[in-house]
Amino acid sequence: MDSQRNGHTTLTRSTYRERLNRSLTTRLASRLRATERQFSSTILSEGPEKDRRSFDRPKADYTTIKGMLQERMLLEIGEQYLYGSSSHEVSRAIQDFTTRILTKEHIPLNEDERRTLADELTEETIGLGPLAPLLTDPAVTDILVNGPEHVYVERFGRIERTEVKFLNKEHIARVIERIAAQMGRRIDTSWPMADLRLTDGTRVNATLPPVSTDGPTLSIRRFGRQRLRKHDLITLDVMSSEMAIFLGFAVRAKRNILISGGTGAGKSTVLGALAESIPAHERIVTIEDTVELSLDQEHVVRLETRPANIEGRGIINTRDLLINTLRMRPDRIVVGEVRGDEAVDMLQAMNTGHEGSMSTIHANSPPDALSRLETMVMMAGSDLPSFAIREQIVSAIHLVIHVRRYEDGLRRVERISEVVGRDGVKIIMQDLFQYHRPGVHGSGTGYFGSCGVVPRMLLDFQEYGLDVPFSLFEARNHNVVV
Repeated sequence: MDSQRNGHTTLTRSTYRERLNRSLTTRLASRLRATERQFSSTILSEGPEKDRRSFDRPKADYTTIKGMLQERMLLEIGEQYLYGSSSHEVSRAIQDFTTRILTKEHIPLNEDERRTLADELTEETIGLGPLAPLLTDPAVTDILVNGPEHVYVERFGRIERTEVKFLNKEHIARVIERIAAQMGRRIDTSWPMADLRLTDGTRVNATLPPVSTDGPTLSIRRFGRQRLRKHDLITLDVMSSEMAIFLGFAVRAKRNILISGGTGAGKSTVLGALAESIPAHERIVTIEDTVELSLDQEHVVRLETRPANIEGRGIINTRDLLINTLRMRPDRIVVGEVRGDEAVDMLQAMNTGHEGSMSTIHANSPPDALSRLETMVMMAGSDLPSFAIREQIVSAIHLVIHVRRYEDGLRRVERISEVVGRDGVKIIMQDLFQYHRPGVHGSGTGYFGSCGVVPRMLLDFQEYGLDVPFSLFEARNHNVVV
């Protein structure tokens, strides 16, 4: 009951909730009935009764109605239950809620429309809300949310703006908090950044104010449902068949390989394709920040780093896993990306009998990749002088494969370079294969080619009984790519 104080009525919390519920119900019913009346006469005059059940409502009205239903649902079912229960339980509760409210208010929606409304409410509550349609599009690799009306995607290597919209900045923040909660993480003003991984492997980076001054942001990186194999990369002109044949020999001969390139260039894709050539009997240990690699071999151990918890404890980084891997009797070590002090341990592993290891690195060219590797070792606090670090690199790394994403979205293996030695303070490399592209704004025609250089590692191939045809290295163009 209401309480009286100084002649005024003071609402208790329960009374306030009851009145708010009644208000929301009235507004919802009014909106839905008005929308139904608005379209009923038009539909009835244009077609039979069955067409009436599938009319399209105005987008703005439908969004408002759905928002009101969600508001009522949060009050009635409770946020704690909705965000703390299993997806199946939440879905059932929302289905029951939607049916009950629409029936109670005599809202004339057919079964399909009720189910659609309930599904959308469920997605808004336990899923990614307005982003759900984008996640079902197989062509979308990246989803970038800069604001409520600024949602972009990458399709086929090109960034484009979408029609997807959030209600407001708070709507984006709720989706972010929901993702974090499902992953057992927390993001708020005390720590307004988070790197998350969904159950399907999708990577999510989120920020909140004050670090993102214009409001919450989301960056979602999806991985292809179908793994691209080596023959797919040839078909897609990511590399030539000659490149693929040579790299297959290099992997089987246990050469240590570093794959360089920019963000989104396809480094991990190339890494996964190369791993196909690892013999089935070998024990492989992979180390990744987010598990992406899917290998064919049976004897595979996959390790994943762990971020710190909300107290700042429990972090397990790549270096921790790499040190532990050395005690696991690996035949091959595959590091998803080297980016910090783990570079020291990776070089030591490559130089102490763990041959055939592979990793990726962010760099703009093969020489730049080795330079960055040297910098990482120095920043890790190594007391070794520069020339000694470079000697370690020359001894450890045999091949550098550089992958590039061009301005028009095309991805190519641009260079395959062999590390051949050191001349004083300088590391000497020789290019074995290249992708040549005369222009970017013209027809986009380019071609792969051999550089006419026979790799020095060919002698190592022979030790493994591999007969590599010299014709692979003749200076010629392999194929023209349009």
